[in-house]
Parts: sequence; C-alpha cells; structure tokens
Amino acid sequence: MPIIKIKRVYYHPLKSDGCRILVDLFWPRGLKKEDAIFEEWAKQLAPSERLKNWFDKDPFYWEPFRKKYRIELAQNELVNDFLERYKDRKIITLLYATTYDKLTHAIVLKEFLENCYCDI
Repeated sequence: MPIIKIKRVYYHPLKSDGCRILVDLFWPRGLKKEDAIFEEWAKQLAPSERLKNWFDKDPFYWEPFRKKYRIELAQNELVNDFLERYKDRKIITLLYATTYDKLTHAIVLKEFLENCYCDI
C-alpha cells in the first residue's frame, strides 16, 4: 500500500513526493504546462463541476461536501483503475491548486484512497 500525501501543485517538487498526480478538474491557474511536474492528470478523480461549484470552499458546506464527494468516488469506476495502476508505488502525492489547504477535495480523496488500499 502506498503512502499518500497531498500538496499544492505550485510547491517545488521534492524526491520525497514520489509519484506526483494532479487531481484537479481544471488546469491550475497560472501554471504553464511546460513547468508542470507530475506523472498524470487524474481529473476523473476530482469532484464533479456541479459539486465543486455547490461547495465553493464554504466551511459551512465542508461536511456535506465530504459526504457527497465520497459518494461520487464510490460510484466512479475509474477509481479502481487508479488503485490498480498505483498500488505498487511507495509514495503518491496528490496535487491540487487551491489555497484553501483545509478545504481541499484532495483531503477527502486521500482518505478515500487510503481506505480502498486497506481493503485490498
């Protein structure tokens, strides 16, 4: 089972990041594609645009967002493909763009993937 970390995509890559995967639905604002350092853009794992817009980083909606996003992930057939592809990696770092470090979907995704790896 890999260790899963989260990190803003704008932060300098480190060897300790392991396999870096962008998990945002949209390309990060201000990041040039030639400056982006990651192995995959897994936008299929991001919350739907509808859910993202509903949440809008409002702390009041954080817990309902977490529940709704976990439901989306549980119904997403591509999650299993992702888990299979990265199961033998030692470290995975999920990259996100938002400045709201405590209200990012990457936290929920990390927890969800860790639980899935525990079940394998």
